Amino acid sequence: MPATLFSPIEIRGVRLPNRVVVSPMWQYAGKDGKPTPTHTVHYGRLAEGGAGLVVVEGTTVDRRGRGTVGDLGIWDDSVVPLHARLVDVVRAGGAVPGIQLIHAGRKGRRNPPWDARTPPPSAGWPVLAPSAIPLGPDGFATPVEMTPADIEDTVAAFANAARRADEAGYEVLELQAAHGYLIHSFLSPLANRRADRYGGSTENRFRFLVEIVDRVRNVWPDRKALFVRLSCVDVEWSIDQTVELVRELGIRGVDVVDCSSGGIVGRPSPGVTPDYGYQVPYAEQIRTRTGLPTMAVGHIVHATQAQSIVENGQADLVALGRELLYNPNWPLDAARKLGVSDPYAQAPTRISYWLSKREDSFPGFAPSTEGLSFRTAAGRRAGSPRG
Repeated sequence: MPATLFSPIEIRGVRLPNRVVVSPMWQYAGKDGKPTPTHTVHYGRLAEGGAGLVVVEGTTVDRRGRGTVGDLGIWDDSVVPLHARLVDVVRAGGAVPGIQLIHAGRKGRRNPPWDARTPPPSAGWPVLAPSAIPLGPDGFATPVEMTPADIEDTVAAFANAARRADEAGYEVLELQAAHGYLIHSFLSPLANRRADRYGGSTENRFRFLVEIVDRVRNVWPDRKALFVRLSCVDVEWSIDQTVELVRELGIRGVDVVDCSSGGIVGRPSPGVTPDYGYQVPYAEQIRTRTGLPTMAVGHIVHATQAQSIVENGQADLVALGRELLYNPNWPLDAARKLGVSDPYAQAPTRISYWLSKREDSFPGFAPSTEGLSFRTAAGRRAGSPRG
């Protein structure tokens, strides 16, 4: 029997109650790397909306890896109790808590996207990258080429951050290796022009990520799940290269590949037109060709669309971002529209009770199915865009 969007899934020793994932979304609201009440509200409301897994935004492993001054950090032990509070909030909402670890690399030292992108000099810290090649002409500093010592320090920083994430109680850890951030820039021949063991050949460009995975897996408990987000296609990077990389990562203990695209020169990749589920085919290919579970992301907005992705075996998990900002209760609404027998069961009782009473108060009240039909990225008809 095919999996459905609201069927549970077991990943190592982690059981997700459904396949809906809250994608990491930066809030730019941290104070010296520490979570604030803004994060409590943000993650609490998303957890109560019925998602199976809530992944806390890209959290920096090193002060020098910050994208902005508002980034969350997990670079020292003092922040562990604050992250433990976020874990408690997510669990209380009924979801499994996860966290994404990141080093911004060439995309570091900037203001939030709604401000001028070049921050004042007082906010300065070194921007590090595999090679001294800026991301672009506007608003991006020319980075400092990392020394072998910088590379070793950064690999260790990811491992130490993973240890702290475990201590805080997170059950899923994702490494951000996409979208032009540091790990991705080591993978790309456009950003990595090194002549040492971390540059040149494909094997050498894989090395930085592989070393991070090895060190992280050594401290991240075997029963907990490890995800990696990859840009599966990009400029001078093909799906075949991603397949080769994923096969290596699977051997080393990665459990799920979060399949995105672009970022080395912009998002999406040049020539790619964002449409409903436009990145889903990448998740399908990686899953089919490597046997590793995948997570689909990118313009997944409707219940029937998400259901078809899981049911047709295109991906094992479906991650949503901005759609959940628009409607934090999207998973509960989707479960109802898809005819799940107890659609509000994933919410805390104090919420599910009243939503069920709402149903009882209006006999015949049914979810709307009006609207135009649409097709998925694979060309399959997927029903109403309101569904």
